[in-house]
Amino acid sequence: MNRTHLLLALTTLLALGALAIGLPPPPSLQPPPARTPSGGVLPPVTAREGVLTLEGKLSGAYVHTGPGEAHALFTVRANTPPTQRRMPVNLALVIDRSGSMRGQKLADARRAARMLVERLEPGDRLALVHYGSDVRVYPSEEVTPRSRERMISFVDSIEDEGATNLSGGLEAGAEALRPHVKDYRVSRIILLSDGEPTEGIVDEAHLGRLAADYQREGIAVSGLGVGEQFNERLMRGLAEQGGGFYGYLQDSERLAEILGRELEQATGTLARGVRLRLELPEGVTSAEALGVAAVPEAGALSIPLYDLSGGQEVRVVVKLTLALAAPSPERPLVSARLDYNDLVADKPVRMGLELGAAVTEDEELVRTHMDPDVGLAVTRALGASQMQAAAEAMKQGDRTRALDMLGNVRRLFGASASALAGEMREVEQSEAAYRDAQDETSVRREALKLHRKSLQSFGQNNSY
Repeated sequence: MNRTHLLLALTTLLALGALAIGLPPPPSLQPPPARTPSGGVLPPVTAREGVLTLEGKLSGAYVHTGPGEAHALFTVRANTPPTQRRMPVNLALVIDRSGSMRGQKLADARRAARMLVERLEPGDRLALVHYGSDVRVYPSEEVTPRSRERMISFVDSIEDEGATNLSGGLEAGAEALRPHVKDYRVSRIILLSDGEPTEGIVDEAHLGRLAADYQREGIAVSGLGVGEQFNERLMRGLAEQGGGFYGYLQDSERLAEILGRELEQATGTLARGVRLRLELPEGVTSAEALGVAAVPEAGALSIPLYDLSGGQEVRVVVKLTLALAAPSPERPLVSARLDYNDLVADKPVRMGLELGAAVTEDEELVRTHMDPDVGLAVTRALGASQMQAAAEAMKQGDRTRALDMLGNVRRLFGASASALAGEMREVEQSEAAYRDAQDETSVRREALKLHRKSLQSFGQNNSY
């Protein structure tokens, strides 16, 4: 059986398995065909406006007539300015103090909060919120020597009690920030929790919509999960919808380090409210962003991205479904528009670019003009989707399915040989560690590690 037939068979089996346990079926596992050495490739199309650069490439210079698919790779990059001034920040630190935080986790949370208070500078503002069943707030205050002492005293008074009213903590943080959003270019909620929400709003989709609403108001949301039992989908969803960052910390001792990195990113932010919108011309029936949250619209796809500081970037791989009736010279396949708030120029920015290819009936022409960089990005994204499926299977205790998924990743990455050798080694290490994991805590730890690796393969750089 050749590789194409094998991968198609695997795709069918995986889809059936996904339906059997209620998960969405994985995307096609068929990697893009390799480009022959004689083929030409499309150069990247680039647009630059303000502090961001948008770059786009298609998977090839030609596409085939009839039903089919193509891929596009978009990279959004924050240009590092020659000199970058530290941006004053308007922050709300929201800490879970429910009973499950008792002991080392809450002690580390208090220590990390004290570190954050000490590292803030005059001109910054901070509100402190802690929540169990009820919510308690230290109102937003500008940092001074006197207010710093009061903030640290408030942090030291936090004691564990109650359930997990996560939505109450989020809403209190947003309420504390709102009066000052117009005076600060960077406003952010940093949420810390070790578990599932049990009081207030508990629905993940509803909480995600809250974060999206806050982002539209100019308030980003970052989510940090601590320990072994938190909901990583929720934390990631809050950050994706809220334009912030997220982290999965089995070891609460790292909280101070992560809050320090969060502060550094916030004070170095150059662009916020970043959103990529893809508009589809006639003949392109749909678009799917691999591994990132996206909102389908009529003839378009809207993709919210996270706030970017100097030197940061995000890659988005998109599958385009085609229905092209006849051969034609180069024609557009997707138009990309990037909207964001430029914090250096303090103004909204919009820029765009268009990607196109020629339509042909010559399969050899299509095959010999594939772009190898886009092909690798697609393979990474397909592998990452299987990593996430493996991580979910690990958490559900389905060892057979998890190992099968990891085997799929190895086959995908193995087809690219040396180009993905590093990723292949990481997958093999994950597989070996999972085979050795005997207890539930060890299994969950490996699942979270694998989930984090998948995000890196998707090209997402907003996780810790």
